[in-house]
Amino acid sequence: MANPKVDPNLCIGCGLCIQLCPAVFELGDNGKSHVIKADGDSDENIQTAADSCPVSAISVD
Repeated sequence: MANPKVDPNLCIGCGLCIQLCPAVFELGDNGKSHVIKADGDSDENIQTAADSCPVSAISVD
């Protein structure tokens, strides 16, 4: 199972990960993405969100 993490120091809050995996990521009050449910989508979709992040703020263990 994927274990996604968002580095808040890298995240620019573009929201692409939220568009790709809305059950996994959401924007916080600080305007940056964070994980709300690590197993909210398939490992493949989570990896796609990580690969699509323009600043590589998402890692998947």
